[in-house]
Amino acid sequence: MSAQRYSPDASVVVVCGHYGVGKTNFSLNLAFDARERGVDVTLVDLDVVNPYFRSSDYRALLEEQGISVIAPVMAGTTLDSPSLSGAVGPAVESARKDDGRERLLIIDAGGDDVGATALGRFAGSVAAAPYEMLYVVNRSRNLTQDPAEAVDVLREVEEKCHLHATAIVNNTHLKQDTDEATVRQGVPFAQAVAEQAGLPLACTTVPISLADRKTALFGLNDGRQTLYPVQVYVRTPWE
Repeated sequence: MSAQRYSPDASVVVVCGHYGVGKTNFSLNLAFDARERGVDVTLVDLDVVNPYFRSSDYRALLEEQGISVIAPVMAGTTLDSPSLSGAVGPAVESARKDDGRERLLIIDAGGDDVGATALGRFAGSVAAAPYEMLYVVNRSRNLTQDPAEAVDVLREVEEKCHLHATAIVNNTHLKQDTDEATVRQGVPFAQAVAEQAGLPLACTTVPISLADRKTALFGLNDGRQTLYPVQVYVRTPWE
């Protein structure tokens, strides 16, 4: 038995969540997986607040695989400012073209309500057609270990970006120390967040090294849990 690989249905996918929950690594995995399936992928880095761990930091790797990257105008320099490229709006429209080509636009939003404010500028375009907004949670993140706190952050994000989340993603991990127990412990937390938010739990991420094994992980939620195997691309400078 192998892990079921999550795949979004909409052509525009927004990834949001608290600082440090793993939004960027999840976004990168979505992008690489879609590109491997032959999809035309564009990844938008809308994190104009946090200068660390942004999608645009991996531009070379993404473009090497044929993935387009749109980032704040000054991202990748020591002069970062909250300026946004004029390419974002057209990219949203392009993702919905009906010309026989499969496209996916992934928007990696900044953490919390402050980072989500930048997304609000494009809310009208995003909401004009079906979209998915995935709220990523990580039980190991010390600021959102209570489901109610995680839901409060979600509501703040929704208010600032003028969009509504469509599903929860359980990305509970302890970086290189993530094991089966870490993944399993995060599931009830994510399920509680989903229940309180009135949203489905889209998937639970699991490191490739664990997903490739036939382990007790596959018994999560009576076997109904969708596991999403992920590679770890985002690392701290000391890793």
